[in-house]
Amino acid sequence: MACAGCTTSSKLDFEFSMAFQPIYDAVAGRAWGYEALVRGLSGEGAFEVLSKVSPEQKYRFDQDCRVKAIELASRLFPAGEDLMLSINFMPNAVYEPAACLRATLLAAGRYGFPTSSIMFEFTENEEVTDTAHLTNIITEYRKRGFTTAIDDFGAGHAGLGLLADFQPDLIKIDMRLVRGIDTSPARQAVVAGIVGISKELGITVLAEGIESEAEFLALKAKGIRLFQGYWFGRPAFEELPQVRYASV
Repeated sequence: MACAGCTTSSKLDFEFSMAFQPIYDAVAGRAWGYEALVRGLSGEGAFEVLSKVSPEQKYRFDQDCRVKAIELASRLFPAGEDLMLSINFMPNAVYEPAACLRATLLAAGRYGFPTSSIMFEFTENEEVTDTAHLTNIITEYRKRGFTTAIDDFGAGHAGLGLLADFQPDLIKIDMRLVRGIDTSPARQAVVAGIVGISKELGITVLAEGIESEAEFLALKAKGIRLFQGYWFGRPAFEELPQVRYASV
């Protein structure tokens, strides 16, 4: 089985690496996992790296990011701690779901990293015009034992309508809904609605972009368990950062 991207995508003419940012579990009181974030070899930000990716390199870049994230996580994650590795992927760079997973599965096998510890998240900010194709991707990934997630939920192209077409395992509430939520009744009402709908659909909710204890407490009061943001830990280049453990 093959796909167009496997045979037509151009090789990358630049190198990159990854930083890792913690995802905090407020119920367990520990790190739930880490998101792999693309960086330049000198720690340059994601935008600088992504600006180097040509349309012809999009598939190859997506595949290489997965392999690099798994390679580093297999070395950095402490054994026996059951941590999740969150990897961003580009739905529009996936041509045939099963074929496009081969490099991921080979890397997981090569580095002894369990597929059940990998979460693939796609951002709502990348417009997906073919929701049937996206549903096929999610179905195939779940069949292979991966967790699936929508990043930046509430700030992209589809919003709640996306959940009517398919249901991922997890959604990450965008930081624009999180920022200042402790003093915003409107944001509290919107987030409460998202949490309620997600509960009905069996979807886990993660709040991202937490920058203060007040935001964390307001979101925790809405029943959210998983959190990510600078208040818990900033991304660390090629290492796992120290995690702030909440006292509540």
